[in-house]
Amino acid sequence: MSIIQPNILSDYFPILVLMVVSIGLSLALFILSFLRGNQKPDEAKISPYECGFNAFENARIPFDIKFYLVSLLFIIFDLEVAFLFPWAVTLTKIGLLGFWSAMLFLFVLTVGFIYEWKKGALEWE
Repeated sequence: MSIIQPNILSDYFPILVLMVVSIGLSLALFILSFLRGNQKPDEAKISPYECGFNAFENARIPFDIKFYLVSLLFIIFDLEVAFLFPWAVTLTKIGLLGFWSAMLFLFVLTVGFIYEWKKGALEWE
C-alpha cells in the first residue's frame, strides 16, 4: 500500500517542471556569460561604485554608516512587498480577518517608515 497518492504527484508536476526549467536556464546563462564575458577588468570595473571607499584599501578604514543603514531599510521594506504577494493571491479566501490583519501589518510598517523619515534616516548628507 503506497502512502503517496497519484493525484498529489500530478499536482506537483508543474512545480517540478518550473524548477527544472529555471535551474537549466540559470546554468545556461551563467555558463554563457562566463564564456562570452570579458575576463580582463579595466580601471572602470575595479573602481568603487556607490560604496564610498576604494575597493583595494585597508579594511579597517573608517566609513560612513549611512551605507549600511540605507541597505537595511531597503531590505526591511523589500520584505514587506514579499509578504504582500501571498496575501494578495489569497485575498478572496482569507476573509475579513486576513484582510484586517494585513492592514495592521501595513500600518505598523507605515508607522516605522514615518518614524525613520522623521528621524532623518533617509536623508543623505
